[in-house]
Amino acid sequence: METISQVLFWVANSLLIPDIIMLLLLFIRSLLLIGGIYNQYMAKRRNDSRFNTLIRELTPEGIDGLRQALPARDNSLYMRYLRDLLTSPPSPDYSDYLIAGFENEAEKDVVLSKLLTKIGPVLGLVGTLIAMSPALVGLSTGDIGGMAYNMQVVFATTVVGLVISGVGLVSLQLKQRWYAQEVNNLDYVSRKLIEKNTRA
Repeated sequence: METISQVLFWVANSLLIPDIIMLLLLFIRSLLLIGGIYNQYMAKRRNDSRFNTLIRELTPEGIDGLRQALPARDNSLYMRYLRDLLTSPPSPDYSDYLIAGFENEAEKDVVLSKLLTKIGPVLGLVGTLIAMSPALVGLSTGDIGGMAYNMQVVFATTVVGLVISGVGLVSLQLKQRWYAQEVNNLDYVSRKLIEKNTRA
């Protein structure tokens, strides 16, 4: 039994360095995600100020005006699908296909946020539990310096894991809300396109 315990202890300790490396990589990735969210927010804010009123007051006769108002250089996900929807032949099947494609792309975009939300606390807890064992050993043997060092690792891994999870959770909530609004806009424009085609 003691041999098995020693093997488990050795395996657990060997996971500390990979765990810390993963935490650092995910922390850097979460910082990059913050920058991406900021850029996406600024683009969305700019587009919303231009298009929300146009889409809200859209009539079948106003489709051409909305098509002409589309920016030529904006290649954000929403603008690409809105441009495709407005320039393609109006068809209920193709509109549904486009909107489903947009939802799939949006789901791919939120995968990183979901990953950070779930894996951050897990890695933080793993680092906490692994470093806690040597800290307790140091306490029992009177090695206060070793115990203090390991407690630093305990708190650092916990904090970094929670920060990663917090960034993932906030970005996930923002993106889901933005994409839900954009799906609604695409669906509304699609209905107006079909209505215009029906009248013609």
